[in-house]
Amino acid sequence: MNSVVPSTRSQWWNEGNQSMVSSFILLAFSEFPNLQLPLFLVFLIMYTVTVLENLGMIFVIRINPKLHTPMYFFLSHLSFVDFCYTSVIAPKLLDLLLVEDKSISFEGCMVQYFLGCTFVITEMFMLAVMAYDRLVAVCNPLLYTAAMSQELCSILVVVTYIWAGIFSSTLTYILLQLSYCGPNVINHFCCEYSALLSVSCSDISFSQTACLVISMFNEACCLLIIITSYVFIGVTIIKIPTKGAFQKALSTCASHLTAIGVCHGIVLLLYCVLKSKSSLFLVKVATVFHSMVIPMLNPLIYSLRNTDVKETVRKLVYLKCIFHSI
Repeated sequence: MNSVVPSTRSQWWNEGNQSMVSSFILLAFSEFPNLQLPLFLVFLIMYTVTVLENLGMIFVIRINPKLHTPMYFFLSHLSFVDFCYTSVIAPKLLDLLLVEDKSISFEGCMVQYFLGCTFVITEMFMLAVMAYDRLVAVCNPLLYTAAMSQELCSILVVVTYIWAGIFSSTLTYILLQLSYCGPNVINHFCCEYSALLSVSCSDISFSQTACLVISMFNEACCLLIIITSYVFIGVTIIKIPTKGAFQKALSTCASHLTAIGVCHGIVLLLYCVLKSKSSLFLVKVATVFHSMVIPMLNPLIYSLRNTDVKETVRKLVYLKCIFHSI
């Protein structure tokens, strides 16, 4: 590890009296040299499963007409976002665990941050949009199809992507205005906002404040939509007289509540609890959970309780077995 850092520290260029780094060193899990190969295999398996699950979920939703509903339209985009997010983080992490050169170019680092930030914000608001969808489904089941029209669903998804792009572009622009003059070593496996601030030689007070304000604003907006939706859902469920209808309404929301709890729980843990340098390892673990484990769990959370999804998967497996037996 030590032999890599000095060689890359020399990759600086001078602009006047200020030195600027042209690349960063991502230490990843270098503190565990004997675990590099086992970690590589574990993360490779997780990444492969995540890709297959999310792409498989999108495929299943597209081929089954019963799943051509607003809820699964949003779920297909959630799977797409999860696939993209883990694909931004995982390949570089696998590369860091396998090769000695742990560098990443300045431009590559900024692109990774921009894409990762975009998909994180998109996922948060996609879950909020899905909460509103559940609100309409439970509170106005007879008007659900008309209220959640294809045009409205498309608009909500587009707005979600645009919203995430605006805020991630803003934060990336703020990072680009800073000077990075070394050391260029980042004790992380990805280009995360606070990690980049830690290697900046500029005044980062405005950057920290901007990130805090934007993060709190987005989190507050998401939670406000989610909490408001589920307050109305809860009131409606309580008023349902029949036990069967009550259980169906509760089952409709159970998977989404689980996904929300896992996603926002990790976000709050990562950005509100794990702040000290003594928690750097826990920050890495939480980031792995957020970028790889959650995208792997989401398709399972939504499919295990859905008979239509499971039936479509069974038919695909059955057809594949018949095809191979011919």
